[in-house]
Amino acid sequence: MKYVLKIAYDGTDFCGWQEQPNGNSVQSALSKATEEAFGISAVYTASGRTDSGVHAEGQVCHVSLDVSVPPEKLADALNCRLPPSVSVLASAAAPEGFDANRSAKKKTYVYRMYNSPRRNPLKDRYSVHIKGAIDIEAMRAAARLFVGEHDFKAYCASRSQVKTTVRTVYSFDIAKEGEDIALFVCGNGFLYNMVRTMAGTVLGFAQGSVSLERVRQSLETGDRSLAGKTMPPNGLCLLDVDYGVRLF
Repeated sequence: MKYVLKIAYDGTDFCGWQEQPNGNSVQSALSKATEEAFGISAVYTASGRTDSGVHAEGQVCHVSLDVSVPPEKLADALNCRLPPSVSVLASAAAPEGFDANRSAKKKTYVYRMYNSPRRNPLKDRYSVHIKGAIDIEAMRAAARLFVGEHDFKAYCASRSQVKTTVRTVYSFDIAKEGEDIALFVCGNGFLYNMVRTMAGTVLGFAQGSVSLERVRQSLETGDRSLAGKTMPPNGLCLLDVDYGVRLF
């Protein structure tokens, strides 16, 4: 049977989603839990890879298992064998023809920051400390430039290997509550480091180091030097993956 799972994880101590020869990955944690539970090996396929240090509240993956476990109970069978930093929030039978990666239609990420004169160690695991004044309306103005279909070559890490760097961003919203700032980005797919570099670019404009013209030119030319810095991974979290159908 093919199962579909919704996973949450704290990515701090992981090398990312994908199994690595010399690293602790979320994928390998799930595979190990499956072997302990059922005595069989399994390969989990996710909606997409998350990088080292990046978190997830709503990662979706699928796995094919020859076990007699009701779909909704697979989550419990795995959770008692997974490390505390990973949890299966829900499990179900996958729809016919479902592929967690290829069937995904939209993904939503959030990048979290907090704007404070001094660092707060209780926030540093899941958000990034920003000093100095930040113009939130300026951030929103810069964010609007990313909405639509663009070539995001300037927002992709140089070692990324993809067929095309064209992506569609459906929305880029920024919320502020007290010192906490959250950047919500929804699109049909994202390149390696794309959201983190978009976050650094709108922050750069709000702090005066990047102009709107530079943002426009970065999208038109693909020149990485025109975009802002790539923000640290700990502020990034995969919130949701939309497949156009209800899975759980």
